[in-house]
Amino acid sequence: MSTSKAKLIIRNATPDDIPALQELSAKVYGQGDEYSRDHLMAQINRFPDGQFVAEYEGLIVGHCATFMIASEHAFGPHTWMQITGGGYAARHDPEGDVLYGMDVAVDPDFRRLRIGQRFYKARRELCQWLELKGIVFAGRMPGYARRAKQYPNPEDYVKAVQESKLRDPVITFQLNQGYQPLGVLRHYLPEDLDSMGHATHMFWENPLAQEKIKTNTSFGDTSLPERVRIATVQWQMRRITSIDEFEGQLEYWVDIASDYQSDFVVFPEMLTLQLLSLAERPLGPVDAIAQVSEYTPRFVEFMEKLAVSYNINIIGGTHPKQMDNGEILNVCHVFLRDGSVHTQQKLHPTPSERHWWNIQGGRGNSVIQTDCGPIGVMICYDSEFPEIARHLVDQGALMLFVPFCTDERRGYLRVRYCCQARAVENQCYVTMSGVVGNLPNVENMDIHYAESAILTPSDFPFSRDGVAADTAPNTETIALADLSISDLLTARQSGAVQNLKDRRLDLYQVAWKKN
Repeated sequence: MSTSKAKLIIRNATPDDIPALQELSAKVYGQGDEYSRDHLMAQINRFPDGQFVAEYEGLIVGHCATFMIASEHAFGPHTWMQITGGGYAARHDPEGDVLYGMDVAVDPDFRRLRIGQRFYKARRELCQWLELKGIVFAGRMPGYARRAKQYPNPEDYVKAVQESKLRDPVITFQLNQGYQPLGVLRHYLPEDLDSMGHATHMFWENPLAQEKIKTNTSFGDTSLPERVRIATVQWQMRRITSIDEFEGQLEYWVDIASDYQSDFVVFPEMLTLQLLSLAERPLGPVDAIAQVSEYTPRFVEFMEKLAVSYNINIIGGTHPKQMDNGEILNVCHVFLRDGSVHTQQKLHPTPSERHWWNIQGGRGNSVIQTDCGPIGVMICYDSEFPEIARHLVDQGALMLFVPFCTDERRGYLRVRYCCQARAVENQCYVTMSGVVGNLPNVENMDIHYAESAILTPSDFPFSRDGVAADTAPNTETIALADLSISDLLTARQSGAVQNLKDRRLDLYQVAWKKN
C-alpha cells in the first residue's frame, strides 16, 4: 500500500497554472522577455492537450508548449515569431500532420531532475496518440557563438556536433533523444546571442506504422459545447424613480433570457447611467461620475446573484467608474454563472466621452474563460480597431461581445459594419447590444439609435447574410440565436476562405505590448 504521493509529475497545463508559469518564464528568460498571461492562455485555449507542466512537490518547475501544424509550414524556412504567431500558438491547425515543439523551459534550480527528458517523452507519446508524422522544432545551439570563427557556417557547426567532434549542451541532448537535424534556421530567434540568432531544425519521425497506432476516440478538446444560445437585450433608456426599478428591469430581461435557456445574456454600454435620472436636477460630469460610482458595489453584488440564481452568464453592459488613482474608466463587468466576476476596460474612449465625462482609455484585453469556451469583450468604439479582435482571437476567443451606445444611425453603422468585419476576418461570432430611448436630464445621454444583432462569419454553415439574429431599430426588445461551435471550428479549418490559417505571418503580425 502506497503511503506517499509522487514528488515529480508531468501533466497538462490548466489556466490555474498561469501565474506560476509567468513566474517561471520570467525566471528563465528574464523580466520583459517572459510569456504574458495572454500568451499562456492562448496556448492552453488553442491546444490544451499539447501544453505540459512539470510539478515538483506542488511547485511548477517546468513548462513545455506544443501545437499541431501542416508539415509544409514546419519543414519550410521560418522564424519563431512566424511559426508561433508571436507566442500565441496562433498557427495551431487541428488538421496538421506534425507536432511542433514551441518551447521547453525548466527552472534552473531543478535542472538535475531530467525534466527536459520527461517533456520530450510526453511529446512523443502525444505525437503517437494523435497519429502524426513526427515532431519538428527549432533548437538552440548555445555553443555556436564561441565557435563561430572556427565554423563561420552554422551548418558546419551542427555537423561537427553530429560527428562528435564537438559537444553542444542542447544539440547533443536532442540527438540523444532521437532527433535528426534537417538543417539550420537562420535568424530564427535574433535575441538568442549564444546561438547568434540561429537554430537547429530538428525532426523526430514517429516510428509506429499508421496501422499499428490505436486511434484515440477522445481526440481534441471535448470541453466545448456543440451549441451556445445567446440573448442580446436592446435596452430602453427611461427615467426611473428608484434603484429598485432599475434592478427590476435588469432582472426581467435576465429572467426572459433564462426562460429561453440562454447561455449568455448581453446588456449595452453605459447601462448604469440610467441611475443618474434619479437625481432631481442634471448633474455636471464630475458629480455625475462620482454619484454613479457609488452604485458600483450594489450593482456588482446584484448582478452576481442574478447570474448564479438564473444559471446564466451575463455580459453586464458598461459602468463608468472612478478608479483609486482618480482615473475615470468605462468598465464592462462579466458575471459568470459559477459566481465569478470579470472586468474589461474600454480601451478607446470616443472624443465625446473624453469631453463630457473625462473618460480615459484602459489597459489590456484578455479572454475570459467560460463554461462555453473563451470569450472576449470589445466596448463599442473598440470594435472599430481590428487589432483588438485579432488579439482576443489569437488568445482563443470564439465569441466576442460588443456592448455599445450610439446617438444616431451613422454612429451605429460604424459599429455595425466593423463588428461584421471582425466576424469575417477572425471567423468568430460577434454579439452587439445597444441602448434606445433617452434620458433628457442626463448630460450627453439625450438620444440613442440601435439595432442589436448577433453576427456570424460569411460562409456556407452560417446564415446567408452573416446575421444569426437582429432587432428592429429603436425598439426595446431581445434577440436570441443558437450558435454552433463545431460549425465555427470547421469553417476555420475548411471553409470557402480560411482567414486565420491564411494569414501571412511572415509579413505582418499584431504585437501587443505587455501590461
